[in-house]
Amino acid sequence: MRRREFIGGCCASAAWPLAARAQQARTYRVGLLASRPIGEGEERRKAIIEVLAAHDFVEGRNLLFEPRWGDSLSENVEALKAAKVDVIITFGYPASLAAKTLAKDVPIVCSGAGDPVATGLAQSLARPGGNLTGVTELATELSARRLEILKEAVPHLKTVAMLFNAADLGMTLRSRAAEAAAKVLDVSVQTLGVREPSDFGNAFAEMTRSRPDAILMVSDTLTVLNRKQVMEFAANNRLPAIYEFSFLVRDGGLMSYGPNLRETGERIGDLVARILRGARPADLPLEQPTHFEFIVNLKTAKSIGLIIPPMLLSRADKVIE
Repeated sequence: MRRREFIGGCCASAAWPLAARAQQARTYRVGLLASRPIGEGEERRKAIIEVLAAHDFVEGRNLLFEPRWGDSLSENVEALKAAKVDVIITFGYPASLAAKTLAKDVPIVCSGAGDPVATGLAQSLARPGGNLTGVTELATELSARRLEILKEAVPHLKTVAMLFNAADLGMTLRSRAAEAAAKVLDVSVQTLGVREPSDFGNAFAEMTRSRPDAILMVSDTLTVLNRKQVMEFAANNRLPAIYEFSFLVRDGGLMSYGPNLRETGERIGDLVARILRGARPADLPLEQPTHFEFIVNLKTAKSIGLIIPPMLLSRADKVIE
């Protein structure tokens, strides 16, 4: 018996390296889908690559990314299916909806899609069902916190202009959550929905006719691509504005409060790795961010003549001077 066990053990040991080499020999394909390019330097994308590499899925060795950007989301989904991707990472609600609708047999990991349960992308946070999981946002809580920060920075705050993409259900629901939070804070909301770049001029004209005390920009592909217009309008009209992500403050915005994009990318990378190892998206709970950042740009504050209260400034995770 001992001799047979010894021989069996030797055979098993010899098989392990062969299995490992077979695993490495396969090339996994990961689709990236969004309405706009997600650059290689973007924090989420960098974190996704690093986490996948830590799980032995290394770009250029056994992992290939298939990026598909642009407004023709349905065509891009079909292209990803033709490329036989193992999983699709989506950025934004429109991309998530297109992938879930057209790629029912491909696992999907969503990011920046608002609340997937409220938009119907998932059945619940704990058990999303279907072929989609990902990272969701705490829209109501975050909207309330941003408005609280604005009110602390601008004590006379009575009206906030809410700028959002009205063609994106995820962002529309987020703006409604902000409106609900505003009522609690006794702040009125000037709702300014945009659907395409030419609509920003109309939004600015409305703010010129009926001047708000501050601006809250809901971030998605459309508003982020046109952020310079928004920042220039805010600067020229000396209007305080709060955004959702830190890179918008580094670009010249006044303040931001929102999830750490690197952490979001790390969670996405981990979910993708689990799926590549055989997990089903339906069994992977939708995750929520745990690390939030409050960033202040003092250069912008000075340019619009705003003095940030010391108590508020002391709570900032980063101050740009």
